[in-house]
This record gives sequence, C-alpha cells and structure tokens, in this order.
Amino acid sequence: MSSPIQTELKDVQTRLKNVVPNAEIIGCHQANVQIKIVRTKHKNCICQFQFPDDYPNAPILLELKSKVFPAKVLDAMLKMAENEAKKLVGRQQIISLVKFVNNFITDNPLLVCSDEISKIKKKIVQEQDEFKVKQKAGVINYKIICKKYYLHVKLTVPDEYPEECVSIEFKGSNFPKILECHFVAQAHELARRSVQPPLRTDPKKPPWQVQPSLTPVLDYIASQCVHKFPIETCPCCKKPALHEEPEKCETNPTADDFVEWVYCKHVYHHSCLDIYMKTPPFTGGKKCPKCNSRIYHEKWNISPELAEERWAHKEARKREIDEVTDFLDLM
Repeated sequence: MSSPIQTELKDVQTRLKNVVPNAEIIGCHQANVQIKIVRTKHKNCICQFQFPDDYPNAPILLELKSKVFPAKVLDAMLKMAENEAKKLVGRQQIISLVKFVNNFITDNPLLVCSDEISKIKKKIVQEQDEFKVKQKAGVINYKIICKKYYLHVKLTVPDEYPEECVSIEFKGSNFPKILECHFVAQAHELARRSVQPPLRTDPKKPPWQVQPSLTPVLDYIASQCVHKFPIETCPCCKKPALHEEPEKCETNPTADDFVEWVYCKHVYHHSCLDIYMKTPPFTGGKKCPKCNSRIYHEKWNISPELAEERWAHKEARKREIDEVTDFLDLM
C-alpha cells in the first residue's frame, strides 16, 4: 500500500502540468521535490519542497530560489506560501502551493521591477510629488510637482518587461505646450531605445543589451524636466525662463517671453535667443552659454557663414543710416 507521500509524488507527476501549465518538474523524490515556475524570462523561480516526518499533518518545508527576483520579494512570497501551507495541513500540499506561488507572480506584475521602484522612490520622487503604485494592475501613477507646475503620467508595466518597454500615458500638465511636447516625445524615445537596438552599433562599445525602461523614463520626466524647468533661468538674461504663474506663460511664439527649447535641453526667452543667435561670434556655430553645446533650433537654422554675412550686412546698413543722420544734423 502506497504511503501518503508516494501517492502525492505520483499525483504531482501526473496532474501538475494540467493545473499549472508553466510549471516544470526538475526532481520529484521523497527526499526532495523541485519544481520550476516560468512565466517569462524575468519572472521565474524554483520551489523546493521537503517532507517533514509527520507529513501531511504538518506544513511541508518550502524554499524559494530565483535569479531574477530580489531577495526581499522571495522572502515575502515565502512567508505567504508558508501561511498557505498551514491551511493545507492534513491534505496534499505541493500542487496547491505551486499554484499559489504561480498565481502570486501572475497577479503582481510589478514584482519584476520592485528594486527599480524602490530606487525611484529614494532618488527621484520628491516630497511634494504624488507617487502611487497599483500592484495588481501593474500601473504607476506619478504626479510630478515643482512650485506651481505639475505633470501627471501613468506608466503600465507589460508582462514581458523589461524585454518590452513601459507604456506611457500623459494625463495632463500645466507646462507650456512646446515643453510638454518635448517631454512626451523624449520619454517615448527613451522607452523605445531601452528595448530596440540602434541602427548603427559602435564596435568599440560592449554588445547592445535590453535595459529596463522604467527608471530612465521617470528620471528624464521628473529630474530633467518637471523638477528642473520651473527653477531654470534663461542663459542670456539670467531671469526665470518660465513665468511664476503657469497660466501666465506666453503662448505667442514671436513674443519676447515665449519659451524656446534647444537641443541641449536648456530654455531661453524668444527675444534673448533671437538676439544671441544674431550676434557674433559665429565661428563654429553659436554655443549655449550654460553648457557650451552647439545650439540647434529650427527657427535659427542657418550656417555660421550666412549668419556672419547677414550680421555684416545689417551693420553696414546701420552705419549708412548713421552717416546720413549725422550729415542731416550738420545741415
């Protein structure tokens, strides 16, 4: 007559795949049972079971191992699984516990980026921000705030993360539209670059690899945009680039105080940038006074040579007018 343990081992071998299709038996012996659960490349673990002497009248001994889940995640999973084992005393426990662990991994999609989220909270999220995590939905709602400016973004972590990038949905902001458009476009581009290799690779660099996209996207939106621009000054006049009151930001693209964004990610007042781009020196192109990077902007898209020529023509014309004025004043 088979013992309860032998009966359960046979049951595991025959029924496990039907109950948990993504479970794989590594070993199934009375001394040790090992079952691997693989949901994705970055969501997998090994459940290792040992039978206590008075099994099944005592909870089975369980250990969880994983190369992808952080230790704190495994500890939390183990504690819950051990509590579940206590409810199964007197019955077969292995298949139920494997199903429990599998369901926990499935129902908590943010487990795969739990370390990222912890670091984001410590290094990126500031006291005035609103950062909410919906574990079951795999969603992060982040309202980033600086002074009277804000931007609200919703990030959804896909099942195949980090092989697939986060989905980004902008829920609203009170920044000037020109800045908001840059925020949105660059965030999507950063997410794409994390999972898609460049068209041209540098042979001197290590082989390209997929990178988690959550941190670079939120670091850019929060640290390099929302937490930065409300306190940024125009590199030319040194005055605040944005109006203190968001609703009073200039919307006319030709107005003096209209905010211009350049590719080095600094912001200028329109009139300040216009004067600066039309004033020598022009050799090598105009450089940003803050970072010394070449300034690129579609409104001032001319070569240094043409800019020099236009300035020289303007100065010559001005001298002609001044000479005529001086002559008339002498008459």
